[in-house]
This record gives sequence, structure tokens and C-alpha cells, in this order.
Amino acid sequence: MTGLMARMAWLLRSDGTPWVGQQVAWSVLRIVAGVMMIHNGFDKLADIPGFAEAYVQVIGLPFPIFFSYVAAGTEIVGSVLLILGLGTRLAALSLVATMAVAIYHHLKVAGFSIPYLELSSVYAACFLFLAVNGAGWFSLDQLLGQWLTAQTQSRQIKNLEQSLQATRTPQDVLKS
Repeated sequence: MTGLMARMAWLLRSDGTPWVGQQVAWSVLRIVAGVMMIHNGFDKLADIPGFAEAYVQVIGLPFPIFFSYVAAGTEIVGSVLLILGLGTRLAALSLVATMAVAIYHHLKVAGFSIPYLELSSVYAACFLFLAVNGAGWFSLDQLLGQWLTAQTQSRQIKNLEQSLQATRTPQDVLKS
């Protein structure tokens, strides 16, 4: 009975203790969200004037062509970065902002209509999760972070060794 209770407790917990399955799911979320979002950027890029007229002008942003390129670029570049897990927090935050504008557009055009809001809202939630939590273990961010940590520790060790070499020992003091 105790084993069953322990398994139930493990299934129900949400304590943030990292484990491989969690990290795989995290990576799947990051990659799928990036792959699915990238086509939105290419769709905008294929018809910038149409997107500018139908979406950007409707919400009253100035320079609709410019902001259409910004939206397309954010979705393409941000998605590629998410897929790679490189600069994930910044890329995801940029995509959250883009989705916030999309949500605003849908609210302005259709009011609180779930069919219009659902996709942008789900994307925004996924990107917010990644902006807060980062890319996870299986990412270029993780590799770079580990490399930077190793470099910092190596420098700290070298500085400590140099400082120890420069310090006079009690025997050196007695000799002088």
C-alpha cells in the first residue's frame, strides 16, 4: 500500500524537480511551438500589404508596413531560435508580445470570441512558459550556459592559484 501511495504522490506532485521526462516534454513544447509558429511569419511575409491592411491598420498602429515586417521577422527569427533553444527567453518574450498584439486584434474585431482568441492565446501561454522557464536541458542555451559556467570556474581557480602563489608562507617570513 505504501508503494502505491508513493507512486500516487509522485504522479500528483508539481514541485519543479527536474527529471528527463519533464525535460523531453519541455523540448517537445519548445520545438513544436516554434515549428508551428514559423509558418505564420512566412504567411505574413508573403503578403505584407494584405496583412498590414487587414490586421495592423485595423488596430490603429502607425507605419503598418513596417510593423508587418516586424511581426513577420519576429515570428520567423523567434521561431528558429526557439527550435534551436538559443536565446530562448528573449525569443519567447518577443513572441509573447506579438501574440498579445494578435489577441488585441481579435478582441477588437470579434470581441471575446473563443474561436478567434484560442490559437493566439495558446501560443501566448506556451511562449510565456518558455520566457519564464527558459529552454530546458536539451538546448543550445543549456550548452552555452554550461560552457560559460566552466569558463567562469576555470578563471576563478586560476585567480585563486595566482593569489596563493603571491601570498608569502610563514616559512618565507621566518627566512627573511
